[in-house]
Amino acid sequence: MASNEEITGPISQEDVEAADKLKNEANEYFKKQSYNNAIELYTKAIEKNPKNAVFFANRSIANLRLENFGYALSDASKAIELDRSYTKAYYRRAAAYMSLGKYKLALKDFEYVTKVRPNDQDAKMKYTECNKIVKKIAFEKAISVDKKEVNIADSINLDAMTIEDEYVGPALEDGKVTLKFVTELMEFYKRQKKLHKKYAYKILIDVKAYLQKQPSLVDIKVADEAKFTVCGDIHGQYYDLMNIFKLNGLPSETNPYLFNGDFVDRGSFSVECIFTLFSFKLLYPNHFYMSRGNHETLDMNRMYGFRGEVSSKYTSQMADLFTEVYNWLPLAHCINSRVLVMHGGLFSKDDITLDDIRKVDRNKQPPEDGIMCELLWSDPQPMLGRAPSKRGVGCQFGPDVTNTFLQRNGLDYVIRSHEVKNDGYEIAHDGKCITVFSAPNYCDTMGNLGAFITMNGKDLKPNFTTYEAVPHPDVKPMAYANSFFNMLCQ
Repeated sequence: MASNEEITGPISQEDVEAADKLKNEANEYFKKQSYNNAIELYTKAIEKNPKNAVFFANRSIANLRLENFGYALSDASKAIELDRSYTKAYYRRAAAYMSLGKYKLALKDFEYVTKVRPNDQDAKMKYTECNKIVKKIAFEKAISVDKKEVNIADSINLDAMTIEDEYVGPALEDGKVTLKFVTELMEFYKRQKKLHKKYAYKILIDVKAYLQKQPSLVDIKVADEAKFTVCGDIHGQYYDLMNIFKLNGLPSETNPYLFNGDFVDRGSFSVECIFTLFSFKLLYPNHFYMSRGNHETLDMNRMYGFRGEVSSKYTSQMADLFTEVYNWLPLAHCINSRVLVMHGGLFSKDDITLDDIRKVDRNKQPPEDGIMCELLWSDPQPMLGRAPSKRGVGCQFGPDVTNTFLQRNGLDYVIRSHEVKNDGYEIAHDGKCITVFSAPNYCDTMGNLGAFITMNGKDLKPNFTTYEAVPHPDVKPMAYANSFFNMLCQ
């Protein structure tokens, strides 16, 4: 990002006009949802005229759309510093705080606006709505403290759930997932039908029981001539997930897969995605792998739609059970002791080993720093060294950091996901840090390709398959997201 430093000299009229022109061009890109181009032009406008709060506030919302919450926060704060009365900048900062799960700080911004503009009904309404969220979360926390020992999976009474005669969907056989079940389930979901809650709960309970026995870092062995596939973010894009299986074959003992986090949120078919993936996990536990992403967390699910979707299609109790299950997802996988796969990236310290990852106590919401946080949130950067994260969580790491980590741990390269890429993948750090993102035309707006990686066990050379988005029923992304957050990001 461009420096936000004040300049001491006066700004010429010529620069002011040039900056306004750049801002208008950027606004056009923003309307077309071409956020990277918009950011580039807002940055150029700021370079011409760093004293205009609007440029920073506009760049802030573009960064919010790209999930660069750290940059969005810093830009909104700069806009406020330049113009204390600029209401929109407070809204942008509040949205950034909320994206980072800092609801009380968001509330402070709304409170400030209501004080300086007591007759602003919109500000009053946003303050009230944010206050409700803060109180609800405080209430949920209080309840969870009171019920510390309550385990949701253990409290579900499956025997009390009856399968109604009119239910004609897929059924577990003797309580077990079979290939017939999962094949029928995928077709059932394509027709926008809903799996019976008894089977849904049973799958979650069984997956949790399995995952609890797994280490935080799972070692995967792939035979020399065997094929192995790694997929990146799916983000609730069920019909694109089905397209991956069409292009690359269904998961099986001879066609193993690793899905590298962010199965849910944003896309409005997240329930369908996660139950399909969990069914394959139960069917082929040693040939189908799933890593935790930063969206398999409570704060993200609360804001970006998954919690709302589960509560709408099932119950809020099931949403709580999902949180319990996600806490047990492994944080990373190591293929043939040579390739490390994690959702986010590497670390703020140089001395981290694979054993350190194995020892992480993962049964919790990710902390704001440390190994677990960085595995889920970090991103690579082209520059050497490290930098604060554009997301406001984790860190950014350069090619030297990647090299040091690989040498220390005897690895060839790392695969991570977590970032939209135009081609569905990106090879960085001299081929040693690969990003794969499997949700094409992310959120129906980004126009990117999706990709997956295939390799054989012998040389582990990554091969990339890219594909375009396929049509899906007319349910918009973020349909179940927190409506207040959506309103803030307009």
